Amino acid sequence: MKKYTFALVAATLALSACGQQASRPPEKTAFAPLDQPANPPPPQSAQQMFDAKIDAVLAGGWRSDKNKARDQYRHPKQTLEFFGVNDHQTLIEIYSGAGWYAEILAPLLKEHGHYIAAILKPKAPTGEAAQDNSGIRGMFKADPERFGAATIVEFDSMHPVLGAPGSADVVLTFRNVHNMTDEGSAPAMFKAFFDVLKPGGVLGVADHRAAPGADLEKVKHTGYLPEDYVIKLATDAGFKLDAKSEVNANPKDTKDYPKGVWTLPPTLTLKDVDRDKYLAIGESDRMTLRFVKPQGDQIFAAPADAGKSGAN
Repeated sequence: MKKYTFALVAATLALSACGQQASRPPEKTAFAPLDQPANPPPPQSAQQMFDAKIDAVLAGGWRSDKNKARDQYRHPKQTLEFFGVNDHQTLIEIYSGAGWYAEILAPLLKEHGHYIAAILKPKAPTGEAAQDNSGIRGMFKADPERFGAATIVEFDSMHPVLGAPGSADVVLTFRNVHNMTDEGSAPAMFKAFFDVLKPGGVLGVADHRAAPGADLEKVKHTGYLPEDYVIKLATDAGFKLDAKSEVNANPKDTKDYPKGVWTLPPTLTLKDVDRDKYLAIGESDRMTLRFVKPQGDQIFAAPADAGKSGAN
């Protein structure tokens, strides 16, 4: 009996020692420091980093409340992502006006890219006309912290040159093709877009969209343009239609107003006449088109319709 008792005691002591050893905290080692988080955050992708950067720019204090209020109609983040914009590109914006998009794009591209505002040559080479600071020039001068790295290129719309051939990654134009059409400069402008872009470069166009089947001559004075007409301008210049998006669509827009598209906000040409009605409609229905400058013998797939994803 004593033999078995001694064996049982020995086994019990062994199990107790194992339990004590298992309950001890792990020793510090050079390979597993205790100050590391139990669940370290995953590394951010380039897209996540860009999303965070553009969100910060859109929330920037230099943007007025009035301009921010238009984000709901112009969808800048989704539009720029659809055009493939990133912060390492050389980007030219055509007719930047008072700078609604410039105040987004110039800070976004300041560190690693280059934002260029393309504007018409002044009517006079010297004097007040040449130094007009009411628009983009004034904005750049007033805030060098955000816009100091941006530049301006002037051009003649009938004989436009936007920069050295193949020097830009992206050309963007927002609600300007109807003005080019009225002026008769649209074919020359689209050729200039093509020339300044690198092979594989992107042309992004957003403009007021006429009703399907609308006749150009009957609607161009309203500010609306047939989508097929804009596509033809680009393809005649050498571009390939890469994709369409419905991100800036507005099904409330009936496109039949007394003063054309300018009846709607933000212009509200009729002032207080039916103001609430037009405010309820919102800004115009817009086509959003992405074109690509071909790379040699590059073969393109059939154009995709980004609107099928339900973005709006």
